[in-house]
Amino acid sequence: MIACLLDDSSLLALGKGYPALSGFIVDAAAGRAVLAVPALCLCAAESQRPGIAEHLGMLPVDIEPLELSAVVPTGQLIGQGVDWRIAHAVAAAMPSAAHPDGRIVLSTDTSRYRGTGVEPIDPSLDG
Repeated sequence: MIACLLDDSSLLALGKGYPALSGFIVDAAAGRAVLAVPALCLCAAESQRPGIAEHLGMLPVDIEPLELSAVVPTGQLIGQGVDWRIAHAVAAAMPSAAHPDGRIVLSTDTSRYRGTGVEPIDPSLDG
């Protein structure tokens, strides 16, 4: 089963009907994928498109909480100059006890991840 994180750009693209992103939602509903949205990414998307968070609540997507275990690495990344809109996704993508292999970040703005150690996938380039 594939474990993916959706960042703010992928959430905004999902709202525009990107077919590949819709496919990930279908896969999650069928149990073939586990999708999560880091809380800070959801905040960034909500700031650009009010109401997107409520819409997301109707989809088979988990919200990755910004608990203390995430605040520390996310805050460190922001302090190192990583864009706050993606810092939580970068921290959540790293290998952890729950996700030993890490998680894939889906982003339509992959250039923001340069130098973070995360190589996101742009689903708009799929097929």
